[in-house]
Amino acid sequence: MVVHRSDGSGTTYIWTDYLSKVSAVWKEKVGRGTSVNWPVGLGGKGNEGVSGLVKQTPYSIGYVELVYAIQNQLPHGLVKNSVGKFVKADLSTVTAAAAGAANPMPDDFRVSITDAPGRNAYPISSFTWLLIPSRIADDGKKQIIKDFLQWMMSEGQNLVEPLSYARLPKEVVAKELKAISLIE
Repeated sequence: MVVHRSDGSGTTYIWTDYLSKVSAVWKEKVGRGTSVNWPVGLGGKGNEGVSGLVKQTPYSIGYVELVYAIQNQLPHGLVKNSVGKFVKADLSTVTAAAAGAANPMPDDFRVSITDAPGRNAYPISSFTWLLIPSRIADDGKKQIIKDFLQWMMSEGQNLVEPLSYARLPKEVVAKELKAISLIE
């Protein structure tokens, strides 16, 4: 049984973005989005609903975000990446996917890292996004935000793995620090 999210989610977008890249049929018939018209399966609300249905339905498969899978010790398999290697989702393979997308990343950071190049890149990966204005009128607020963002890119990176999130690769950190310096 296929189990999918019944609610719209970024996790569904990442999953369907990946499927649209590796399957022309999927792209044409279902597509990508935070909510899609699933051709088969049962819907569960949130990561909890999907994992609950998978646990109680023999021979089923579903998708949840990696942090949820790690924290709840959910078993997960290997997925074939863009170079043909089967890779398990873990913090290092998500970082490898982000590194694979760093070179072509535009200055506005709008990039998908699903099916990213790289031998150890996990193909169903994404960044967590922050929307930061390029201009902040209040100088005090601007400096606090810039200081916090710079901390996130430096010392803060030492805290992400214990929380089950992948570190940003140095190439992405360098681009982020440049963007932070341009906030007016």
